[in-house]
Order: sequence, then structure tokens, then C-alpha cells
Amino acid sequence: MRVLERVAERDSFVELSRFRTDFYGCLSARADAFFELTDALLCADGPVKTPVELSLTAEHRRGYGSLYGALNHGGLDVDRLRDLLVPLPLPRFDGRLVLTVDVSPWLRSDAACAPERLFCHVHGRSGAAAQIIPGWPYSFIAALTPDRTSWTAVLDAVRLGPADDAAAVTADQLRQVTERLITAGQWRPGDRGTLIVMDAGYDVMRLAWLLRDLPIELVGRLRSDRNLRLPAPPRVYQPKGGRPPEHGKEFRLAKPETWPEPPTVPVNDTPRYGKAEDRAWDRLHPELQQRSAWIDHDSELPIIEGTLIRLKVDHLPGDRDAPPVWLWSSATWASPDGIDFVWSCYLRRFDLEHTVRLFKQTLGWTRPRLRHPQAADRWTWLVITAHTQLRLAAPLAADQRKPWEKVTRSGTVLTPTRVRRGFRHLRPHLPCPARVPKPSRPGPGRPPGSKNRHPATRHDVGKTVKRPSTLYERDQAKR
Repeated sequence: MRVLERVAERDSFVELSRFRTDFYGCLSARADAFFELTDALLCADGPVKTPVELSLTAEHRRGYGSLYGALNHGGLDVDRLRDLLVPLPLPRFDGRLVLTVDVSPWLRSDAACAPERLFCHVHGRSGAAAQIIPGWPYSFIAALTPDRTSWTAVLDAVRLGPADDAAAVTADQLRQVTERLITAGQWRPGDRGTLIVMDAGYDVMRLAWLLRDLPIELVGRLRSDRNLRLPAPPRVYQPKGGRPPEHGKEFRLAKPETWPEPPTVPVNDTPRYGKAEDRAWDRLHPELQQRSAWIDHDSELPIIEGTLIRLKVDHLPGDRDAPPVWLWSSATWASPDGIDFVWSCYLRRFDLEHTVRLFKQTLGWTRPRLRHPQAADRWTWLVITAHTQLRLAAPLAADQRKPWEKVTRSGTVLTPTRVRRGFRHLRPHLPCPARVPKPSRPGPGRPPGSKNRHPATRHDVGKTVKRPSTLYERDQAKR
């Protein structure tokens, strides 16, 4: 058994070394400063409170000016870096890839000179239930793990701009990630389609229509006040003629009297939620109207059928009340085992929130006070690269446990924070292609006492493109 562990460690070491070398190849301008900044982020003691403190670590051999120079003027080939992430070993659920997509904001409420900010929904900042704070929203896509861990494999990140349609950007992002996975051999003909789970903030039915040509299955949570339609009844000859109905009876999620009896009602015992009862109805679809997202759809509106799932558990962790969860899957004719697989994968969606919290609280993703959104994009990809190296180093790192922390059980993967704590001991054995810095002196800067004659421009917050929501508004805009 020890021989197999050494083989696995050697493979992980080779994979990590190759990734570091390939990552350096993605850098062009200020490549050495960028690479050493990533190593300083991985080897710093404790959470990152400000990026300038990373220049004081032993791994960062350059001055603090090079740090901001790399973020503001560095060259990073993002498309090539995306191609490096998909061939890496990815976790699977019984041989099937499960992805999730979510948006997390980088709040910049006090940055009036930072362009391309949007209003972001924020929960938990004060006693209010929700707030609207200016910031840069980022859409993340990550591969989930079947175990209860805080590890996810982040594959892509896109910043939403003022002129972007969030659903269109998400559809394009999911398409590109899926195509990269197919090109990298992560999905082959004959495999089950990639499962993509998302929360209620996404129009899962529109995404299912836009991505209908890809080998994927989309699962999203629905609000409890939605109304759907049952499949159309079989066509019956009518002597008077007339067009046959396109939709069946109305299915109101908030009114049980409109629910027909499902074929089966499986009940499973779970260790965290007690008994889990899931009801499923096949071929339910929304009754679309030519407005909002479908305003530019010229042909006949489609009928997007899927499987509606109602999940009810006894309690949440901590004996809290558990309201029912409504899920909609783009797959039809699902078996009871397939339905159980769908909602169990959906519950793993919340692991991405642990990764985002690690980004913000430990790796300092939202700590830099950067003005330009392009610099924020470079820092975001630097944090993703550092997290990927931590994931690859998980089998190699030794547990640097503090006396008051719990002992990691045998066979359990270390948490990202503990892997980062031991990364400094691994770095001397890994390739470091960054060159030795050349001695130099800082520039003179602006003379003392002189005024700044080029003040920064102040930018408004919010969308810059207003899309019509009705046919009347669309026709008026064309005039």
C-alpha cells in the first residue's frame, strides 16, 4: 500500500510541476513578477490582508512596485490558462462530471473612479435582509466533488460588464467550458452528459434552450411561486376542427391542488437531513411569452420540457426547519435513481461558496484596491491559479496542524488552508522558472508639492444598455 501511495505522490508532483511551468508560459509582460507574486500568495503566513505585504515574503524577491506593475500592466493569456485547467484531474460522481455556476461580487462601494461597476445583491452585511452595493460581479464555473469537502476545481471566471446580458454571458461561458472539456478528452461519445447545477438566480429553462446542442443536463432551483404547464393531452378528433392545445393544465408550485399524482414517491434516509422525499413530474414546461428574454425570438416560441422535482427533508443541520426545494432538470423520462442522483448533486453546489469564501478571506481576492477592472481580472486569475496549485499539492503537503486544531483523520484530504500552510516546504522542490531580479532604483515620481493635473475620471454605476421588455418597447426603439 505504501508503494501505491508513493506512486500517487510522484504523479501529483509531476502534475504540479508541469502546471507551474505551463503557467509561466501563459505570462508575457512582467512574467517574473507575476509568477513570484503567485508564489508569495501561496507561501504567505496567514490570510492576505493587503497585496503589498506579499512583497515582504522571501518568495517575492522584487520590490513592492513590481507587484502593482504586474497587476496593472502585466500580460496574461487567459485563454491559454483556461486550456491548462480543463485537462487536469477532475472529480467525478460515479464517472460523471458535475459542474456548478455562481456569481460572487467584488464590492467596490467607495471606488468612484473605478469604471464598469454594477449594482450587486449582497446578503448579511447588516441587519437588513439584502443590500445593493456597487462592485464587480464575477461568474465562476467549478467542478464539484462527491465528498463532503471544501475543495472544488475552478475552471473559469468571467466579469459581468455594464452592457452584458447575464444569461447570454452565462450561456457562452458554459458553452466554452463544455467545448474545452470535450477537446481535452474529459468527455467522450458514449459518456453520460455533464451535469450542471445552479441556483434560482438563473433562468435554467432559457439556458437549456440556448445550450440544447451540447451533451449536458442543466438542473436549477425554482422559486416556489412559479407556474408551469403539464404536457399537452393526446390529440382527439374534433368535428368542429380547431387547433389542438399546445399546453396542458396549469401546475402551480404554491397550490398542491393543481399537482397530479406522481408515478412514484421515493423516500431515502440521509445522515444529515433525516428522511428525504422527492416527487417528480415529467415533461413540465413554462408557457413562454414574447417578452423580456424572448423579445427577439422571431419564430414560434419553443416548448422546453423537463423534469420537475420537489425535495422535502425532515430537517436541516442543527434541527432547523427545511422548506421544500423545487428543482427543474432539462432531462426527461428520468428514473427514480436518476432523480436521486440529481438532487444529491445539487446539494453539493454549496461547496463553491466555501471556495469563494477561501478566495476572499484567506487568499485576499477582494483585498486589493485596484482602479482598473482589467487589473482586477488579472488578480482574479492569479488567485484561481494559486488555488489550482493548492488542489494539486493536496496529496503532497504535510499537515502543519496547530495545537488547538483538530487532528485530520487518516485517509481524509487536508483542507485548502492547511495545504497552503505546508506549501512553503514544497516550493523548494518545485520548478521556479522566474529569473533573478536585476538591481534597479525606483523612479523619481511626481515632485513633492506639485499638484496632480490629471485627476481620475469618476464613473457612474449600473447598466449602460436598456433592453426592451415588451414588443411595444422594441418597436419604439427601432423607430
